[in-house]
Amino acid sequence: QLQLVESGGGLVQPGGSLRLSCAASGFTLNNYGIGWFRQAPGKEREGVSCISRSGGIRKYADSVKGRFTISRDNAKNTVYLQMSSLIPEDTGDYYCAAARFPVLAMCVMDAAYDMEHWGEGTLVTVSS
Repeated sequence: QLQLVESGGGLVQPGGSLRLSCAASGFTLNNYGIGWFRQAPGKEREGVSCISRSGGIRKYADSVKGRFTISRDNAKNTVYLQMSSLIPEDTGDYYCAAARFPVLAMCVMDAAYDMEHWGEGTLVTVSS
């Protein structure tokens, strides 16, 4: 069974940090570009960050630039999202998704893109 599983969410105070993980089972992540998305209560899903197959391309939403870092460890079949200086507006369900792209140096963090695999999400709550 092809599966993506997110972990690492939780409750954190403003200014704190969390590291989210996205682990794949049943397929090899190094063939895929990976995106992180989030959905806040009452809002549409939005792209947060993405990373290409080799890791050479990394993109971030303006709202998280300088605070979030995406990385991947293909040996562990896992992609990470390190989140620092968290603010209440970062609260939401965080999802990772995978897609194969025609070129190595490509990733997508458009929530409307037809990604091939989605995880079920992990909840991040930033509150004092």
